[in-house]
Amino acid sequence: MSKFTKEMISGYANNLLIGLTEEEEKNISDEFDIIDENMDLINKIENIKDVEPLSFPFEVTLHELREDDDMDEEIPIEKLLQNCDKFEGREVEVPKVVG
Repeated sequence: MSKFTKEMISGYANNLLIGLTEEEEKNISDEFDIIDENMDLINKIENIKDVEPLSFPFEVTLHELREDDDMDEEIPIEKLLQNCDKFEGREVEVPKVVG
């Protein structure tokens, strides 16, 4: 049986100004039942209190950005445009990225 009663769910919904149908209340109650069952399973794990909480399961490595190099001379636009497939004037056409 759920620790969250139908009255509690409808009361919370009313406080949050959410209108729920009977079916939605039942679905929420069923979801809380599943959560309660899973929490009970977790609580049955031996020595669970000795386990440190995990905030992120992967080691994060920070990459430092390199310093910008000051350029003594400018590269001519014509030389830069030699690397481009399609361009018109000083405008470069790139592949479409967004759908």
